[in-house]
Amino acid sequence: MKILVVGGGGREHAIIKKIKENKNVTEIFALPGNGGMTADATCVDIKATDLDSIVKFAVDNAVDYAVVAPDDPLVLGCVDALEEKGIPCFGPRACAAIIEGSKAFSKKLMKKYGIPTAEFEVFSDLNEALKYLESAPIPTVIKADGLALGKGVIICQTREEAVSAVTEMMADGKFGDSGKTVVIEEFLEGPEVSVLSFTDGKCVVPMISSMDHKRAGDNDTGLNTGGMGTVAPNPYYTPEIAERCMKEIFLPTINAMTAEGRTFKGCLYFGLMITEKGPKVIEYNCRFGDPETQVVLPLLESDLLTVMMAVTEEKLSETEVKFADKSACCVIMASEGYPLSYEKGFEINIPEDISDKVYVAGAALKDGKVVTAGGRVLGAVEIADNLKDAVDGAYALVDKISFENAYWRHDIGQRALKA
Repeated sequence: MKILVVGGGGREHAIIKKIKENKNVTEIFALPGNGGMTADATCVDIKATDLDSIVKFAVDNAVDYAVVAPDDPLVLGCVDALEEKGIPCFGPRACAAIIEGSKAFSKKLMKKYGIPTAEFEVFSDLNEALKYLESAPIPTVIKADGLALGKGVIICQTREEAVSAVTEMMADGKFGDSGKTVVIEEFLEGPEVSVLSFTDGKCVVPMISSMDHKRAGDNDTGLNTGGMGTVAPNPYYTPEIAERCMKEIFLPTINAMTAEGRTFKGCLYFGLMITEKGPKVIEYNCRFGDPETQVVLPLLESDLLTVMMAVTEEKLSETEVKFADKSACCVIMASEGYPLSYEKGFEINIPEDISDKVYVAGAALKDGKVVTAGGRVLGAVEIADNLKDAVDGAYALVDKISFENAYWRHDIGQRALKA
């Protein structure tokens, strides 16, 4: 089987390594992939958002199955375009990917179907938004409606910060068209939990829970990033909470999308907060999270490609999805300066004997050498029988990897260990 994976980050590298385990796979193409994953896939320099070129490549190369991993191509309709040419895909069609593509849509969906989430208001008029902020509870959360590379959510501690955030999004175009409409919502408190799930639109199978570390600095200081590390499972996600989530959030969401004529098939990511009143949805993503995928998929004991194809064929209920009773930790090694400006082009040294535990995100090939080419460069992942050993193991891997201007957090997993 020839497999095509759209995307080029650490998440895609994790997906590719897992798909490679299937004995029927003869070739994997990564579009565009990156310089650090060439040992696992044939990387083709086609942008993930260049749908016409992706479809042409898939047809010309007789691809048997495609996995569309990032949010942009999903929202743009990459799955629709590939399926129109008869290529089966893992990932939602555009009409379902809107659950991430528009926060206003997802909030209204939750309100309509009684799915627990923060109280909110949606605004497309700046003056109305500013008037609402005069009496809105503080702190508050301002969200750009559309996709903004994970940076379109601002927690505002003062009214002045909220006014500034709304003005930057709506008037100054900080996130382009994504910020023309904003969601202003209630600030929730409690531990956050990420739950990725497989769904074929009829049944939903949650994967192992995880805990992301969004801030750039130790002890959750500094700017928000795409994620500086993850651990799985998340200790706050107890069996009781899991049961409530299935009944109050997971199944109602899948059923709501089907009722709206937007059947969701693929990986639906639930960003949850465990509040005093129970679990609530902070956000949905229409795809695997990054770097959550890097700790969740290594714990999957079932064959990933088999599960993905069962999702496509709506046979998920007949397919075993089994995870190891172990822990995983991913430490992201980034370029000094991320998420703002940073230098790139430094050679990355990864010892051969640990390469299977490293997922490369921001790298390029230059004169036959793998060099840094992004903010988040790679993730070092260790699996162990318990969380402490997984954390210690991941940091032991980091000590063996080197590149100039490398930066990482030193406290990934500490919050989970304390819990």
